[in-house]
Amino acid sequence: MSSSTFYTPTPAMLVRRRIATYFVGGIDQIPGLVSALTQHGRLVHELSVDVREGVREASMVCTVLVAPDALDGLLGCLRDLPSVVSAELA
Repeated sequence: MSSSTFYTPTPAMLVRRRIATYFVGGIDQIPGLVSALTQHGRLVHELSVDVREGVREASMVCTVLVAPDALDGLLGCLRDLPSVVSAELA
């Protein structure tokens, strides 16, 4: 009987980070923002969006489970979206 050993890499520990994103374009932009947040299997919690009539910028705040070394990439991905004015840790 032979024995096989399989190496399964352990995923990096995920941390909870609260992210605030300010964007233009109203509610039509929300699906694209959420898609950018959830790519690569990220888990999003406590999502809240504030869109007001007559106000140019809207805001979205959420908590994301993300690997510490992937946080800058996530913020950069959000900032690269045409509708995003800013994305930062809240």
